[in-house]
Amino acid sequence: MNFKSILVIMVLITAVTMVSCKENTTETKTQTTEKQRKDDTSVYVCPMHCKDSGSDKEGKCDTCGMALVKNEDHTGNEF
Repeated sequence: MNFKSILVIMVLITAVTMVSCKENTTETKTQTTEKQRKDDTSVYVCPMHCKDSGSDKEGKCDTCGMALVKNEDHTGNEF
């Protein structure tokens, strides 16, 4: 293989790696933001932070069955 072929292959590999890593980072940030929004808007949350476990009333988590605890970071209007 000549030098140009090796250079082209290295550039292609670098480009593919950068694009794939960028997409994963964006997906992770979106998931974290969604979780934080749910926790901020709920008065009670699951101590295990199960998905969609927030509630405005006391009770149990639908996913794991643990008792919901008062959300200390709640920013909305409490009842």
